[in-house]
Amino acid sequence: MPTVLDTRALNRATLARQLLLDRAALPVRDAVAHLGGLQAQEPQEPFTGLWSRLRAFEPATLSDLLTGRRLVRTHLMRRTVHLLTAEDVLAWRARFDTMLRQRVLGTYRRELTGVDLGELAAAGRAVLADGEPRSMGELARAVAGRWPEPGPRALGEMLVAALIPTAQLPPRGLWRTKAGVRNLPLTAWLGREPDAPATDGADGADPVGQALVRRYLAAFGPAASADLRAWCGLAGLPAAWAALREELEVFRDERGRELLDLPGAPRPDADTPAPARFLPAFDNAILGYHDRTRVIDDVHRGLSVAGERVVLVDGRVAATWTVDAGVVVVTPLRRLSRAEHADVAEEGQALASFLSDGETDRVRVA
Repeated sequence: MPTVLDTRALNRATLARQLLLDRAALPVRDAVAHLGGLQAQEPQEPFTGLWSRLRAFEPATLSDLLTGRRLVRTHLMRRTVHLLTAEDVLAWRARFDTMLRQRVLGTYRRELTGVDLGELAAAGRAVLADGEPRSMGELARAVAGRWPEPGPRALGEMLVAALIPTAQLPPRGLWRTKAGVRNLPLTAWLGREPDAPATDGADGADPVGQALVRRYLAAFGPAASADLRAWCGLAGLPAAWAALREELEVFRDERGRELLDLPGAPRPDADTPAPARFLPAFDNAILGYHDRTRVIDDVHRGLSVAGERVVLVDGRVAATWTVDAGVVVVTPLRRLSRAEHADVAEEGQALASFLSDGETDRVRVA
C-alpha cells in the first residue's frame, strides 16, 4: 500500500521544493527554471517572490536577465503572464497552443464567431513583421478593418495571448519601473521559432508533456494529476502522467488521492521548523495546486485568486500584507503566538528594507 502523507508532511515538501523552507544559494535564472516560472501579470511581484526564496537576491540581476533576453514574460500557464527562462518558453510554447486558444475562446466565443483564426494569425504576423513592438490594442486596431465586428479586446487577446507566441518587452517587468505592455513575436525577440509540437513515434509519446510532469514534480511534488492541471492549465497530461508512473514514487494523501513524486526528491520531516515567509500576489506555492489545503485553509482560499499578498507562518497562510507609505502592514488571519509575532515582524522588517533599498525597515503587525 502507498504511504499516506498527511497535510503537514505535504506542506513541508512544498516549502522545500518552493525554496521557502531555507533560502537557496541559486542564481536567479536557475531559480526561475527550477520553479517552472513565476506568475507575473503584476510585474513587480516576482521580485518579492524571489527575495523570499533566494539568499542575497539583487533585483538588478532579474532586470538584467530580462533585458538580456535570458528571461521572458509571456502568456503560458493558465493563459496568465509568467516569467520563464527563454529556453523553457521555446521548448514549451507549442504544447500550450490549443489550451491558449480554448481559453480565449471561452471568454470571447461570441465575439469571434465567424473569424478564421488562421487568417487572423497571418494578418497579425504581417503587422508585426516590421519588427516594431506593439501594444495589444495597437495590434488589434491594425487588423480591425478586416474584422470590425469582434472589437479590439477580443482580437487583441486572441492574437497576443494565443495565436502569436509573443514576449512582453522591457521596460515592462523591470525593477521599480512602470511601463505599458509592448509585444514582439518570440521569434524576433529570442532569435528563433519556438520548438514545433513533438511526439516520439507512432505510439504518440509526449516528450514535452513528460518534461513538464518531471519539472512540475520537482517544484511542487508530491502531487496529483489534478494539481498538475491546475498549475499548467493543460488537460492533465494524462498520457505523459501514465507513461512516467512506473518510474515515480507513489503516495496517497489523507483524502485517498494518488500522489506521484520524483524518486529521492526532498520530503522533509513534518516537524521541520518553517520560518515566516512573505509571498507576492498570485504566488505559485498556492496557485500551483488544485488542492491547496497543504498551504492555505479552505476558508481563505479566495485570497489566492484575489491578488492578496500573504504571509506564511509555520508554513501556512496566516496573514495578509500590504505596503502603506513605505510601511509593511501585516494583518493576521488568526491570533499569532508571541514567537510567531516576533518571527513575522523580523521578516517583515527585512522585506521593508528590501523594498526601500535599506532606507527604512518599518513593519506594523496589526
